[in-house]
Amino acid sequence: MTFKPAPWPRKLRSQEWFGGSGRDQIYHRGWMKNQGFPHDLFDGRPVIGILNTWSELTPCNAHLDVLAERVKHGIYEAGGFPVEVPVFSAAESSFRPTAMMYRNLAAMAVEEAMRGQPMDGAVLLVGCDKTTPSLMMAAASTDIPSIVVTGGPMLNGYFKGERVGSGTHLWKFSEAVKAGEMTPEEFLEAEASMSRSAGSCNTMGTASTMASMAESLGMALSGNAAIPAVDSRRRVMAQLTGRRIVQMVKDDLKPSDVLTRQAFENAIRTNAAIGGSTNAVIHLLALAGRVGVDITLEDWDRCGRDVPTIVNLMPSGKYLMEEFFYAGGLPVVIKRLGEAGLLHKDVLTVSGETMWDQVKDVVNHNEDVILPAEKALTKSGGVVVVKGNLAPKGAVLKPSAATPALMVHRGRAVVFEDIDDYKAKINDEDLDIDETCVMVLKNCGPKGYPGMAEVGNMGLPPKVLRKGITDMVRISDARMSGTAYGTVVLHTSPEAAAGGPLAVVRNGDMISLDVPNRSLTLEISDEELAARLAEWTPLPGAPESGYAWLHQKHVQGADTGADLDFLRGFRGRDVGKDSH
Repeated sequence: MTFKPAPWPRKLRSQEWFGGSGRDQIYHRGWMKNQGFPHDLFDGRPVIGILNTWSELTPCNAHLDVLAERVKHGIYEAGGFPVEVPVFSAAESSFRPTAMMYRNLAAMAVEEAMRGQPMDGAVLLVGCDKTTPSLMMAAASTDIPSIVVTGGPMLNGYFKGERVGSGTHLWKFSEAVKAGEMTPEEFLEAEASMSRSAGSCNTMGTASTMASMAESLGMALSGNAAIPAVDSRRRVMAQLTGRRIVQMVKDDLKPSDVLTRQAFENAIRTNAAIGGSTNAVIHLLALAGRVGVDITLEDWDRCGRDVPTIVNLMPSGKYLMEEFFYAGGLPVVIKRLGEAGLLHKDVLTVSGETMWDQVKDVVNHNEDVILPAEKALTKSGGVVVVKGNLAPKGAVLKPSAATPALMVHRGRAVVFEDIDDYKAKINDEDLDIDETCVMVLKNCGPKGYPGMAEVGNMGLPPKVLRKGITDMVRISDARMSGTAYGTVVLHTSPEAAAGGPLAVVRNGDMISLDVPNRSLTLEISDEELAARLAEWTPLPGAPESGYAWLHQKHVQGADTGADLDFLRGFRGRDVGKDSH
C-alpha cells in the first residue's frame, strides 16, 4: 500500500460552484437555499452526492430511500454536506429487453451526473444486478472519491419446509411443472415464499456476487456484502459509510487508488471461492476497462483455476445469504484466501486499511456454510474459459453449478437461431433431441438480443425432463442469471450477430466440450467453417434510432466486458464550466 493522504484543509471541487461572493457562486448557492440549507453548509465542507438507485420498479432497491437517510446521518456527523441524487436504476426483473442493455447507459448517465455537478465525493447506493457495476464504472471514469453501500439480500424463503432461493427455485419449480412433478397451483403458492422481505436475491446470484465483488475490490467497507436488507446492521453499515466518505474526500482517496490489478485479482479469486455469478466476468472486465487496468478473460481462468469453492450457497450449494452472514460473511472467505496464499494482502481499501488488516481476526461461525478447503464444493472453482474454433475469443462456464459428468462431452447440435425460435420449438414433442445432444442458442449476445439477456440457461425440453434428466450441455452467446445452474457455456465470442462461428452452427453438427483442457470445438474442417462464414449474413431488423441503435453500433464483445467503445479508458475529474 503506497497511498499518501492529500493535505487538509484545501480547496474542494464543490467550491468552484459554492465558494466566494461572485454572481455565479451566489447563483448556485441561492437556488440550493430554497430547500432550507443553512449558509454554513457551503463553507468549504465536503459535498457528498448520495447516488441513489431507489425505484419501485427496481424491487431489490425499493428500500434504499431508508438507507439513504442513514447515509445522510453519517455524512453530517463527519462534517460533510449530503445531497441525495436519484440516478438511473436498471432492474433485472423488469427491464426489457434486458437490464444489461442499459448498464452502459446508466454508467454514462451517472458519470455525467458526477462530472457536471458540485460533488466532492459519492456514496454509490446500489443493490440490483446492474446498478452495482454501472455506478462503479461511472465512479472509475470520473475518479471522484467514491464508496459502495449495497441494499443487502432478502431473508430466506421457505416452501413446504424447504429453503427457497430467489431465482434458483424459480428455475427448479418451472422445470418441475414441465416434468409433471409440481402442479401450476403449487407453483403459484410457492411464489409468495420467494420474496418475503426487502432486498436483492438471497442466493449467490449476481446481486450478491456484485456486492461481494465491491467488497473484495476494496470499494465497500468490510462486511458490507452479506448483511440482510432488513437487519438493523444494514442501516449501521449505511451510516458508517456516510462517515467514511467524508474522510475519503479529505484524504483524496480515489477509485484509481483502490482499483489496481492486484485488487481485481483478489476479486477474481473471491468470485471463485464464493461460487459467484458468471456475470461478474463481464462487469469486472468493463470496470477494469474504465480505470485503465488490463484484465482479460485469461486472467479469470488463471486466477480462479486453483481456488476451491468454499461457500455452500445456492445455486451451487444448499444455504442462502442469511446463513452466510451469520457464519461471518465475506471477510471469512477473504481471510481464507489470505491464509492459502491466494490474496494480495497489502491492497488498499476505501477504509484506508489494507485488505488483510480488515479480515485477519474474523472468525468462521459455521463451517457447513463456509466450508474447510478439504470439503469444498468444487476443488477447482472459479470461472472456466474455454476456447476453440467455436469460440476463438473465449466462452465461460461455471464449474460449481455444472454436472461433473458433462464436463467432457460430445454431442449432436440442436440449433435455435434466436430466443423466439427456441420458444417456438422447445415444447414440441417432435423436436429431434435427447439428453446426449448439445443445445445451441444464437443471436443473444451484446448486439444480438440486443443487450445480452439472461437466456443462456435454456430450459430443457419436457420430453427430456420426464426422463428425470435435469441437465444438458447448452451453448450460447447469452448470459445466465447468477441464480441459475447447469452445464452452460456462455458469452461465446465473437457472438453470432457479429459473425462469430456460433452463427454458422447447423443442426446435426457434432460439438465437443472438454473443460479440463479448456476447449470447445465445432467438428467441421477449417475449410468448411470458412465457407460457411463467407456465406453468412446478419439477421434483419437492426434498430435504426434511439439508444438501441447507439448500443448496437458501439457495444463491444463479451470478452472485453460489453462496454460501449467510446466509454472505455480512464478520463478522470473535471470541474466543468459554469454557463452563467
